[in-house]
Amino acid sequence: MNKIKEIVLLEHKYTELVFYRINKKLNLNLEKKDIIKYILFLIKSSKEEDIIKKWKNFYIFNKIDNIRITVNSFTYTIITVDKF
Repeated sequence: MNKIKEIVLLEHKYTELVFYRINKKLNLNLEKKDIIKYILFLIKSSKEEDIIKKWKNFYIFNKIDNIRITVNSFTYTIITVDKF
């Protein structure tokens, strides 16, 4: 596991708004605890070379599920997710 991925896994946080945003963008209806498990799974299953830092964010691409997770690189807060 690379250093960025390891740090994100250990330090990531969520805002209350992001749970709603994740459900909406991925067309899901999950509870907070299930979203947390799902995001952890997506990060863990992403490849090291699929984590990119651009400006103030990390972009974690999970090519298995075709989901991009946007993480603030200073606070490690999950900002949003998108299908690609």
